[in-house]
Amino acid sequence: MEGMIMTAQLLLSLSILIAVHEWGHYITARMFNIRVEKFYLFFDFLFPMANVLNFSLFKYKKGDTEFGIGWFPLGGYVKIAGMVDESMDKEQMKQAPQPWEFRAKPAWQRLIVMLGGIIVNVITGVLIFVGLTYFLGDTYIPKDFINNNGGIQALELGEQIGFKTGDKIVKINGNDFADFQEVIKPDVLLSQDSYYTVLRDGQEVRIDIPSNFIENFNSKEAASNFLIPRIPAVVGRISKVAPYKVNDSTTVEKESISNKVGLKPGDKFLEVDGKPVTYQDEVMSIVKAGPRDSISFKIQRDASILTFTESFKGYDVIGFLPQALDKDQLAYVNYGIGESIGLGTERAFGVIFLQLKAFKKIFSGDISFQKSLAGPIGMAQAFGTDWDWERFWRMTGLLSMVLAFMNLLPIPALDGGYVVFLLYEMVSGREPSEKFFETALKIGMAMLLVLMVFVFYNDIAKLFS
Repeated sequence: MEGMIMTAQLLLSLSILIAVHEWGHYITARMFNIRVEKFYLFFDFLFPMANVLNFSLFKYKKGDTEFGIGWFPLGGYVKIAGMVDESMDKEQMKQAPQPWEFRAKPAWQRLIVMLGGIIVNVITGVLIFVGLTYFLGDTYIPKDFINNNGGIQALELGEQIGFKTGDKIVKINGNDFADFQEVIKPDVLLSQDSYYTVLRDGQEVRIDIPSNFIENFNSKEAASNFLIPRIPAVVGRISKVAPYKVNDSTTVEKESISNKVGLKPGDKFLEVDGKPVTYQDEVMSIVKAGPRDSISFKIQRDASILTFTESFKGYDVIGFLPQALDKDQLAYVNYGIGESIGLGTERAFGVIFLQLKAFKKIFSGDISFQKSLAGPIGMAQAFGTDWDWERFWRMTGLLSMVLAFMNLLPIPALDGGYVVFLLYEMVSGREPSEKFFETALKIGMAMLLVLMVFVFYNDIAKLFS
């Protein structure tokens, strides 16, 4: 079920983005009276083999254009009259150019048509980020609240680069910050020579971010294994059952310790095995210190102090989740329409700047191309296993900007490849030969096919690694 929810979110998001991208080409072509023969969401053939398995799931014709939904859900296309594209229809090109054809129009008009999809994707991304900023504002955990309440808990990735539980992060790259989420923002992790300044035992300590550290953040699980706010040892939710180890090879579920002794939400841990505790990480550290026959702990419930001793043989957890932060411990910021337009636009274009930073790191060898690449499986996982509309639109806005950036790359078969040829024509006054263009298109499509196969393989390899 969780896989279906992730897949459905990804397909809906990509369907929206593909449709608006192709509409960008369609509407700019119609602006210059260029005939558009097909407008398809998904391919009605086995991409990139234009003459294999040609059928659509749905289609209808309006005017000169056939609108439809293809069966191969890895993109979409518009077939513009007088242009060799994904459909590889070369018969039309053998005829004399007609006034309504792409090839009959001046180069500047053809350039606008080729940029139409990218432009509309950028507009879509900006509108999504502006809308999210205006309607939802920002909700965050204030850095000062964390620093005044125990600091951070350093998990595996945090400990690897030098963090210790209890550290208080006071600056990022020498600059003050308010939102704890800034700590793991990609622009921080991608910046050259980035570092954190932490307060530890009254002394400032500098912790440098390794140049390839962002490779660890390709999944939600990895990101949550870095740093989290230190959480007080207060019971939030009771687990009725917990893993119970019968022997070295058999584990079953039995009633949890917390359920046995009757812990309640709001109970505050004071001691575990006679050792005083304040935070959840201290409870976990003592519990996981080693196997034991019994465990004892003291809690405060309202004005009462309660003590429990229970058999712990076979268990490795007490069986409760800590209390989450209250709403009044979070910070809320609302923005007016003017502020939202400015901030939303900045956030949208920030995605493109991050892509440029990532490409620079890849080409410099600081980060691995394979590890930094995410395909359909990775993207679906980023949407999450539950349907969250805020996260859905944030991911869709991000993907819209990424799609615009990727389509502008100067690879034949992508919009950027066509743009390069058109710019060459505008500068030199002559267009590349049809044979050269066709060969470049085939090479570009072959490159995309190889990349697609690699992306799927890489996704599957990560899934089972």
